[in-house]
Amino acid sequence: MTNLHTSEAATGTGDRSRPHAALPALCATQITSWGIVYYAFPVLNPRITAATGWPAGATTASFSAALLVSALAGIRVGRIIDRHGPRTVMTVGSVLGALSLLIVAAAPNLPVFAIGWLLAGGAMAATFYQPAFAALTRWFAPDHVRALTIVTLAGGLASTVFAPTTAALANHLSWRATYAVLALLLAAITIPAHALALKGPWPTAPPAPAHTSGGATAVARSRPFWTLACALTLSAFAVYAVVVALVPLLLERGFTTTEAAWALGLGGAGQTLGRTLYASLARHTGTTARTFIIIALGGATTAALGCVPGPYPLLVALSIAAGMVRGNLTLLQATAITDRWGTTHYGHLSGLLTAPATAASALAPFAGAALATPLGGYPHLFTLLALVSAVAALIAAAATTPK
Repeated sequence: MTNLHTSEAATGTGDRSRPHAALPALCATQITSWGIVYYAFPVLNPRITAATGWPAGATTASFSAALLVSALAGIRVGRIIDRHGPRTVMTVGSVLGALSLLIVAAAPNLPVFAIGWLLAGGAMAATFYQPAFAALTRWFAPDHVRALTIVTLAGGLASTVFAPTTAALANHLSWRATYAVLALLLAAITIPAHALALKGPWPTAPPAPAHTSGGATAVARSRPFWTLACALTLSAFAVYAVVVALVPLLLERGFTTTEAAWALGLGGAGQTLGRTLYASLARHTGTTARTFIIIALGGATTAALGCVPGPYPLLVALSIAAGMVRGNLTLLQATAITDRWGTTHYGHLSGLLTAPATAASALAPFAGAALATPLGGYPHLFTLLALVSAVAALIAAAATTPK
C-alpha cells in the first residue's frame, strides 16, 4: 500500500497541509456520534414507549425519518465539504446533534419528539461517516483506504461502547435524563474535536481525470454512476433488512432471546473483522470485480441464514460472516467514487451515491417486517432478500468502470 508521504503527489500540498490530529479526532467523534445519536435509540425506545404511551411504530418512524433527512441533507453537505473543507460543517453538525437530542429529551408530545429527530437527521448528515470520508479522502489520498479503514474500525466500536453505557444510565435515570446526559456528552466530545482538530488548510482539489471532464454533474448523470447507485441501494436494502430480521428469524426457529441477541452482537463484531480485510481485497481485485464479489457474498450469507436451521454455532458463524460482508460494504461505498472518478468531486458525488442507499437502509426494517407474514415467515423473507442481493450483484457486474 502507498505510504502516507506519497499524498503530496495527489494533493499538491504534502503532509504539512494535513492536520495530524484529524484521524484520531474523527475516530473519537465517529464512535461518539454513532453511539449516541444512532445506537442509543434502540436501547431507549422500549423505555420511551412504556413511559409515554406513544406507539412504538410512531417513535421508530421518527427515527427512520431522521435517516431519510440525513440521506437528502448529505448531498448538500458533500458539496460544502468539497469547497470549504469539513471543519465548519462538522462542528455545526455536532452542535445541532446535541440540541436535537435535548429537544427529544424534553419533548412533551410525539410531534415535538419527531421534530427533534428530524433535526437529528441533519446532524447525522454532517457528522457521520460521509463527511468524515470526504475529509480523509482529500487529506490522505492516495493512501486514503488506510485512513478510511482506521476510522471505520473505530466507528464499529460505537455500539460496543454506547449501547451498554446507555443501558447503564437508563437503569439509574429516566429516558429523558439519559438523553440529556448523552447530549451533553456528545457536545463535550465532538464539538471541540471537530472545531480544533479539523482546522488545517483544505487542500486544493487535484485535477479531475480525463473521463470526468464534464464535471460532477456529468458524472452524476452518467449510466455507470446510476447503475452503481442502483446496485448499492438494492444491496443496502437487503443487508439492513437482514440485520433487523435476524433476531425474529432465530426466535422463529426456537432459539432464546439471549441466543438471538448474541448472534446479532457477534455479527457486529464481524463487521470490524471484515474491514481489516478490505485493503488486501482492494489490492488483488479490480473495481467491478470487487463490487460484484462483496455484494454477491452478501446474498450468499443471507441465503444461508434463511436455509440453514441450525445448529446454533453454525448460525452464529453465518451471522459473523454476514457482518464481515457489511463491514466491507461500508468501505466499498466509501471508495466507490475515488476508484472510478477520482477525488476532485468526492463529497458531492458521494452524497448523491449514498443518498438512495441510506434511504433504503432506513426503510428496510419496516419493509422486512411487513413482508415476513405474507411470505410465510422469516426464512422465506431471507430467501427474497438473497434474491435482491443477487440482482444487485448482477447489476454491479454489468456496470462499466469509467476509463
